[in-house]
Amino acid sequence: MYRRKTFLALLAGLAGLCVAVFAFAAKAEDADYVRQSLYVPVRDGTRLAVNIYRPAANGQATAGQHPVVFLFTPYRARFRNEKGEVKETALDDQLALRTLIRSGYVVATADIRGKGASFGHRRGFQDRTEAYDGYDLVEWLARQSYSTGKVGMIGCSYYGGTTFHTASTAPPSLKAVFVGASDLDKYNFVRAGGITAQFNTRPDEPLSVDLASLPVDADPDGALLREAVAEHAQNTPMGPLWYGMPYRDSVSTYTGNAYWEEVGVYNYLDAIRKAGIATYFWSNWQDEPTAQTLLAANNLGSKFLGGPGGHCVPPPGFDFTGEITRYFDHHLKGVDNGIDREPRATYWVEGLDGKGSYVRAEQLPGAKSQALLWYLTGDRGLASKAAAKGIDTFTVDYNLPPPEYFAFWPQPMDSHGLSYTGPALDKPVTLIGFPVAHLTVSTSDPRADVFVYLDQVAADGKTEVIAFGRLKISHRKLSTPPYDNFGLPWHSGRSGDILTLKPGEPARMDIALTPVSRVVPAGAKLRLTVTGADPRQRNLKEIQLDPAPQITVVYGGAEPSRIDLPQMSQ
Repeated sequence: MYRRKTFLALLAGLAGLCVAVFAFAAKAEDADYVRQSLYVPVRDGTRLAVNIYRPAANGQATAGQHPVVFLFTPYRARFRNEKGEVKETALDDQLALRTLIRSGYVVATADIRGKGASFGHRRGFQDRTEAYDGYDLVEWLARQSYSTGKVGMIGCSYYGGTTFHTASTAPPSLKAVFVGASDLDKYNFVRAGGITAQFNTRPDEPLSVDLASLPVDADPDGALLREAVAEHAQNTPMGPLWYGMPYRDSVSTYTGNAYWEEVGVYNYLDAIRKAGIATYFWSNWQDEPTAQTLLAANNLGSKFLGGPGGHCVPPPGFDFTGEITRYFDHHLKGVDNGIDREPRATYWVEGLDGKGSYVRAEQLPGAKSQALLWYLTGDRGLASKAAAKGIDTFTVDYNLPPPEYFAFWPQPMDSHGLSYTGPALDKPVTLIGFPVAHLTVSTSDPRADVFVYLDQVAADGKTEVIAFGRLKISHRKLSTPPYDNFGLPWHSGRSGDILTLKPGEPARMDIALTPVSRVVPAGAKLRLTVTGADPRQRNLKEIQLDPAPQITVVYGGAEPSRIDLPQMSQ
């Protein structure tokens, strides 16, 4: 790696070799910004497509310098959709980017290497190459004549990850990040419990998707775009990359290293702390990454926002755009707007006051919750006291519906395994935090997987999954985590921690479920479902066991199976 001064001098020289840049004013009705797009080379010479939107008046860029907010995406920052319409990420206000331009910020978007209009190819998914690409672009933006030298980053999902990973390289000019739905520990997210079962394993997009990107300004006939996209054919495929590393210490045949460790942001937290980068984490309760955002906020002392709804949807009933703007105003403009003195956590509690509302607290959700223990019983029930010892057995059902393309949240699985239902509640119960299942099980095949789901069953029978978790039986050994995980059960997934099991031998499994934040109303019931497969396993047909395993759940006895619910007192 270059020494910083030497590298910056080289980068400046390379930038001088870029083709001429043309600035384009918005249409008359949107003349409050001007845009330019160009290729910017990073430290290894790879040219990345960068788009810059400067505040303007009457089609002319406003004088002076402005702080910059940067988004780094694999989803094409500028492209033409199937209808021929031009779509530009910076002009969408889902993450307040359009508002930020109007509020006196320069907004920059860029395609990661190997995607969109950028050159190069991806070695992996959010690897250190991509992280240092982010570093180089942050520092390039900070040196531009229109910049104050202070840069913020924002993103959700993948580009929440590019934001988090760029922060982990500690660019000197990066002052604040707003991270949505990203992970602290990629192994325990993509391969939770040793099992791949969510959207990171979706198929890669064809090159034609990237070819729909808009060329940079100096490439009017798209020749450079076509040249860049041709290089994308060398991208490492994402699903096979994840499938090929069953253990945390597995060496990838694609990257030649223990790749899970490379992409685990928890390994770089000290760099973020030392750099003094302000951090704000956001996710919604009906979204699997929320557990990871809470862990990140916990380890960095960050602000946290938890909204209702699904993946990367702006939280309804909350001034999301205003919150983002105020956050960057404080950290990039130095505005004393009080956001730093407000409670650390803002989060939605489903069912609060009958419908649901936001609460504010100094502690992260669940910090003050106490475990409410419900035991599995012989009548397929849940009770406050353990029952006499007994067993229930089921055969794993692999005949499941195909997964949705974006399988962010599961549907009730009670018809595919064992279910244990509690009594109708005589009064509301507030659950905020992480439920934990403690199961004693045996199996006919020690390679079996276990999935658990916590359902809320309304008085009218309407059912929804409110939390879920998964764990391979062989991965059940408890280990000490390398970060603060709220004291929850943690399984390393390392090859040396794998435990064998004889057929029929009982084993204890401790499984942390995704977090909840809701008031379960009087009259509703809670239900725990145990299965051996999940529709979100995209490779289920390839990995299913033959014959299908039998899984036995032991209730009662010396180690009774139970679910610990995070009850919060009113």
